[in-house]
Parts: sequence; structure tokens; C-alpha cells
Amino acid sequence: MQKLTQHELNQFIGDLVRYRHPLNRKVIYTPGVKYVAEKGEAYWLIDAIASWIGSEVFTEAASKDCRIEYMHFWTLTVGDDGTATLYAKADSPDEAFIVQTIPFTDFPMSSIDIWAGFDGEHWTLYLPSEH
Repeated sequence: MQKLTQHELNQFIGDLVRYRHPLNRKVIYTPGVKYVAEKGEAYWLIDAIASWIGSEVFTEAASKDCRIEYMHFWTLTVGDDGTATLYAKADSPDEAFIVQTIPFTDFPMSSIDIWAGFDGEHWTLYLPSEH
């Protein structure tokens, strides 16, 4: 697997192309997120995020913090031992409202951020540079 770099990801600055998640049809994602999934062999990352959006845990958190209903922020951190943690926050200093431990990954970056915004119909997953 080739290494992904933040420099590569910063080249994605937003456009109108979207890809629909096959299982959670309310989730769409940008070319930048698709690039991460393809080059990082990490379609599982999109699947993980899409599986949480709309879940009972997600809905309960959104009922307590209305910001989550419109926008929230996902981070994947990868340890040197190949374990990883995926978490979602309403905003940077807040506690995570979703935390998922991933027992092993060979994802090629030590961390990545994916933002999720709701347009009234779909949740769009995108890279911060695409905002």
C-alpha cells in the first residue's frame, strides 16, 4: 500500500461530485474521502462512520447536543501497534460522543479527520480541505 500524505489530501478543495454509501443511503461522500478509501484501502472507514450515523447512540447524542444534528467531526488515530480509535465529536474541545476501537489496521496515516455535515437530506463526509 502506498503512503497517504496530508499534502496529497490538501489538494482536495471541494467540488460538486458526490458518491452514495451503498448501505446508509443518507450518507454521501466527496472525491477526497473516496481518494482516502481507495489509496488507503480504507472503505471500511467510510463504512464505520456510515454505520454510526443514524444509530441509536448517534440519535441519543444529537438529542442532547443539537450541533450534532447539523455537523460533527470524526477522527481516526492509529497507534504504532496497528490498533486504532475512531471517534466523533460535536466540536474540538468536546468529549467524544462515539468511540470505536479498531483492533488492527494498516491505514497508512497516523491520523485523519473527516467532517460530516447535514444538508437537510444527506450527510456529506468530506475532508477539512474540502470545507
